[in-house]
Amino acid sequence: MKKRTKEILDKLDQVYTREYKCYLNHETPWQLLIATMLSAQCTDARVNVVTKDLFQKYKSPEDFANADLKELEQDIRSTGFYHNKAKNIIACCRDLVEKYDSQVPESLEELTSLAGVGRKTANVIRGNIFHEPSVVVDTHVKRISKKLGFTKEEDPEKIEYDLMKELPRDHWILYNIQIITFGREICFARNPKCEECFLTEYCSYYKERQKKK
Repeated sequence: MKKRTKEILDKLDQVYTREYKCYLNHETPWQLLIATMLSAQCTDARVNVVTKDLFQKYKSPEDFANADLKELEQDIRSTGFYHNKAKNIIACCRDLVEKYDSQVPESLEELTSLAGVGRKTANVIRGNIFHEPSVVVDTHVKRISKKLGFTKEEDPEKIEYDLMKELPRDHWILYNIQIITFGREICFARNPKCEECFLTEYCSYYKERQKKK
C-alpha cells in the first residue's frame, strides 16, 4: 500500500473508527436488498421512513412478488423513480421466490442477475450480509475518491476496480462507510467545509481552490 494511501486511511480510521455501520434499517437480507434498491437517487433517511411501514405491510419476498404494481408504486412513491423501482422489486422478488427459495444469493453473478440489482446493490449485500470484502461505489465514494486521487474514472465499475487495487481488502467495506459519513458531514458536493477537513493536504479540489485565491 502506498504511504499516501495509508496516511489517508489512518486518518479516516481515527476520525470515524473502524466500526461497521449500515445506514439502511433492515432485519433480514431481503429487506436490505429492497432498501438498497429504493435508495437509488434517494437519501437513506427517506428510505428508512418508507420501509418502516413497507416491511410491516409486505412481510416476505412472496408478499412483494405478489404485490399489485400500482399499489406498490404508491407505497414507495416518495423515494422517487417509483414506477421503475416497483416493477424491479416485484420482478426481483419473483426471482428470489422461484429460483432461490426466497433466500438472497451470495455471489455477485447471481445477485446481478436479479431485476434492478446492479454491482453497487450487490456489493452492499455482499459486504453487509455475507461479510465479503466488497467496494461499494455510491455518489460520495465516486466524488471523493477522485478528489483524493484514487481514481480518474467516471464509470462506477472502473472506479470500483481502481479502489480494489488502491485499498487493502480490510478497508473495502469500511472505506465506503467512512466516506459516506465524511461526505455527509464535511465534503459536501456543493460548498464543502474545507476549513474543517482533515484531508486537505491530499485533496486536488482544495489545492485548485487555494491556487485561485
